[in-house]
Amino acid sequence: MANATPDASVRVRFCPSPTGNPHVGLVRTALFNWAFARHHGGTFVFRIEDTDAARDSEDSYNQLLDSLRWLGFDWDEGPEVGGPHEPYRQSQRMDLYKDVAEKLLAAGKAYHCYCTTEELDARRDAARAAGKPSGYDGHCRELSAEQVEAYKAEGRAAIVRFRMPDEPITFTDLVRGELTFTPDNVPDYGIVRANGAPLYTLVNPVDDALMEITHVLRGEDLLSSTPRQIALYKALIELGVAKEIPSFGHLPYVMGEGNKKLSKRDPQASLNIYRERGFLPEGLLNYLSLLGWSFSADQDVFSIQDMVAKFDIADVNANPARFDLKKAESINADHIRMLDEKAFAAACEPWLTAPHANWAPEDFDRAAWEAIAPHAQTRVTVLSDITANVDFLFRAEPVEDEASWAKAMKEGSDALLRTAREKLDSADWTSPESLKNAVLAAGEEHGLKLGKAQAPVRVAVTGRTVGLPLFESLEILGKEKTLARIDAALAKLAA
Repeated sequence: MANATPDASVRVRFCPSPTGNPHVGLVRTALFNWAFARHHGGTFVFRIEDTDAARDSEDSYNQLLDSLRWLGFDWDEGPEVGGPHEPYRQSQRMDLYKDVAEKLLAAGKAYHCYCTTEELDARRDAARAAGKPSGYDGHCRELSAEQVEAYKAEGRAAIVRFRMPDEPITFTDLVRGELTFTPDNVPDYGIVRANGAPLYTLVNPVDDALMEITHVLRGEDLLSSTPRQIALYKALIELGVAKEIPSFGHLPYVMGEGNKKLSKRDPQASLNIYRERGFLPEGLLNYLSLLGWSFSADQDVFSIQDMVAKFDIADVNANPARFDLKKAESINADHIRMLDEKAFAAACEPWLTAPHANWAPEDFDRAAWEAIAPHAQTRVTVLSDITANVDFLFRAEPVEDEASWAKAMKEGSDALLRTAREKLDSADWTSPESLKNAVLAAGEEHGLKLGKAQAPVRVAVTGRTVGLPLFESLEILGKEKTLARIDAALAKLAA
């Protein structure tokens, strides 16, 4: 791995749009930017791109902030923090964009385009039919004053287009190496709508310039816009708006089912799903960091602090990364094991109360929970698993699971349960080993090994065929409740 040199002048930004729920691809982008900034001792800028009034919402904006806080990200400049380049919401920076657009027009770096949608479509179709590039053909690049007046007389509205240079644009991508785009593949493009509203193609580079962003790390889907932005940067430097062109690094796609790009609409894309299931922020971030980057050839589980110490954008792989839910769960389970017992018990508490819990609030026994927690910590993959693992402690009766009942209660189970009850009744209830020996002895009397003998006992007491260590569970549940549940199971078998 290349060792990057700390550089406090590094400035990166994370600039999501507040539309819908945050998704894991967005979080991966935030993580790489944040880790890059923290690795270099630089500045992490959080900026909101909210110029699309039809799609942006305050609820999504609040979700973004809440999600970043939950994940443990901090930002040096941005909403709720402030900074020298306020405001950090694009909707509050419209005058800045208007001023830059006017400077570009005055300098001949941009021009008004009066082409209608129908005219553009017709010319694109003709270009495709002729086997030529179908981008904008520069029709309005050199309009005469008479043509402009004629268009205005027709009542045509004009957008503002940036004038791309008639030369190739080459840059070195931090992930993909040297890339070149020829003029025919990067035509003039719109930067201001006909109604005067600035487009992403203008506001994003202008904000990066004014906020002195040094490195732009973003998704591969934005790669095609990079030569446009580089040309715009050169113009902004000439106008005194920008100081330098930032370095660009384009992160690999995150692929979902069927090797298709993971989109917001994919069920597994929503960050909220993982939060609601009880992923730890550390576990989820650990996994997301592996989507295009690796800590080492033989280590997949590590702390976020260790990731920051080792993160180098040069080590990011350009190839698409596949989202593997099972691996994400496995890594999260490892992080759960890494918690100390008190931290684990505290992390589980949201799933031990309504609406997750299937028992009454007054039936929750904190002492019993604290006693069982260490045994549960090794058995859960996500924190929400805890509810089904410990509900037998807090319900008046175990959960009714007919499939588990049918699986465990074979012919002769009633005789086994009666023997087990007798031996448990006389066992030492301060010793899980004593309870184990009681069930073992009952099994031996019926020609069964411990595994077969304990299955009916487990289902009678907990309602399920799998769960936490049985004999520690019985000790915590207590003799009275355990024997009462075995009695209830015998009555059900008799019926």
